[in-house]
Amino acid sequence: MIETPDNVAAIARWAVLPDELIRNHENDGDFAKRNLINPHLLAELGDLSGVSVLDAGAGDGYLSRILAGAGAKVTAVEPAQALVDRIRERERTAPLGLTIHQTGLLEYEPEQAFDVVVCSMVLMAIPDWRPALETCVRSLRPGGRLVINLVHPAFENLWTTWRENGGSYRVDRYLSEYELPGPYASDFHRPLSAYLNAIMESGCLLRKVIEPGLDPKVAAESGTEGIEAYVDLPNFVIIFAERAA
Repeated sequence: MIETPDNVAAIARWAVLPDELIRNHENDGDFAKRNLINPHLLAELGDLSGVSVLDAGAGDGYLSRILAGAGAKVTAVEPAQALVDRIRERERTAPLGLTIHQTGLLEYEPEQAFDVVVCSMVLMAIPDWRPALETCVRSLRPGGRLVINLVHPAFENLWTTWRENGGSYRVDRYLSEYELPGPYASDFHRPLSAYLNAIMESGCLLRKVIEPGLDPKVAAESGTEGIEAYVDLPNFVIIFAERAA
């Protein structure tokens, strides 16, 4: 299995992210990850002592390091050079026992069956995403847990749209699939049902879906204009599933 031309082009964009941008990413992620994703993900996974985890599309490795710090045996898979360099640099300076593979998810062949596969903020950035999801499922042992974090397809431009429209959100073209160009690389819009159905079709059972909201106190203390949008509407969705026996 090899990467498709579209995926190769996408990886090439992520591979040359500015070093300053990567280094400004905190060890526990950005504001949204710290307050909307990480707490729910860790609470649902529970005790990770000795648990084998595949971080599928590890980015700069912040989540790999959080999971390893919680006791998991983590394998980080990431194809983009700039991001892999950052994972390796952090592992050299503060080792947590990560196993690191520089490869795309369409190319990755798991050497073991993992207890947990986490695919965080990845699938919406992959043009040919279904084979990547299949790799995630194939990497799980029967009964193993799959966790997929996404920007919520119904609220992709929540913060900016909320500010521009005076405290309301608008969405159109929800059922279509299309590219969302970004300053460095693109994401791709697909309806939430596309992901949920693909997960079930891959042989997994849905266990829980979380649409996290921001604590109003955290929003007020942030001092960030428009951040109250995250209190009322979910900018992310966290999907928990289990590979059928």
